[in-house]
Amino acid sequence: MSQTLKKVRSLLLIALGVAIYTFGFVKFNMANALAEGGVAGVTLIIHALYGINPAYTSLILNVPLFILGARIFGKKSLALTIYGTVLMSVFIWIWQRVPIQIVLHNDMMLVAVVAGLFAGVGSGLVFRYGATTGGTDIIGRVVEEKFGTKLGQTLLFVDAVVLTASLVYIDLQHMLYTLVASFVYSQVLTIVQNGGYTVRGMIIITQKSEEAAQAILNEINRGVTFLNGKGAYSGNEKNILYVVLNPGEVRDVKSIMANLDPDAFISIIDVDEVVSSDFKIRRKNYDK
Repeated sequence: MSQTLKKVRSLLLIALGVAIYTFGFVKFNMANALAEGGVAGVTLIIHALYGINPAYTSLILNVPLFILGARIFGKKSLALTIYGTVLMSVFIWIWQRVPIQIVLHNDMMLVAVVAGLFAGVGSGLVFRYGATTGGTDIIGRVVEEKFGTKLGQTLLFVDAVVLTASLVYIDLQHMLYTLVASFVYSQVLTIVQNGGYTVRGMIIITQKSEEAAQAILNEINRGVTFLNGKGAYSGNEKNILYVVLNPGEVRDVKSIMANLDPDAFISIIDVDEVVSSDFKIRRKNYDK
C-alpha cells in the first residue's frame, strides 16, 4: 500500500472513530443525562445550563487550546488534532438531526454500558491512528512540559473537576451511572487502541536459570533472554530471565517454575506492544 493510500485510510478511520464516538455522545450521554469528563463534559454542562449546542461549544473551547498547544505538538499531530476536533463538532451536529432513537426501556445500567462501548470504540480508533479530539489531551501535554506533571495525573484531575461540576445538572444516581460508563470506556479504549493486543512479560529470578530457559524453549516454544543481575543484599551474581508470552502461556511457565524452583521470584507485567518479526500471537499455546 502506497503512503498516500495509507494516509487516506488513516483519515477515513479517524473519521469513523469520531462518528462512532459522537453517536454515543448524542444518543446516549445527551439523551440520558450522562456526564462526561474533559472538554466534552464542559460542553454538556453549558448545554444543560444555557442550552448552547455542544457542536458549537466544543469547537469554541478547543480553539484557545490549539493555540496553547501549537508549540508542543508537531505539525502532523496538531493537524490531526484539529481534524479530529472539527469532525467531532460536525458529527455532533449531524447526529442531532438524524432521527434515530435508541430504546433501552429506561435501563440506565444498560445505557451506561452501551455509552461506554461507543465512546471506547470511537476514541480507540481515533487514538490508534494518531489523532485526538483535542480538549484535555492538549492541557495535559502543556502541563507535562511546563511543570513535569505526568499526563495521566493531569487528565485524571481535570476529569474529576469536570465530573464534580456536572452535579449542577445531574443527580448522584446519574453520576454513578456515568462512572460505570467511564469504566467501560477505559477498558474498551485500551482494547481497540492496541488492536486487541494482549501480551504478558515475565521476569524470572532463579538459581536454575539454564534449566528454566531450556524448559521454556522446549515446552512453550518461546525465546528467552538472559539479563545479568546482582542481588543488592546478597551481592550474588545471577542470570535473570525475560520472556514474552500469550496470557494463556503464563500459567504454563508458572507451572514449570513451581516444579523446577519453587523459590523462584517471578514478576508478571502487561506488555503494550512487541515489535518483532519473530514474535507471534498464537491461537493455541503449543502451535509450533
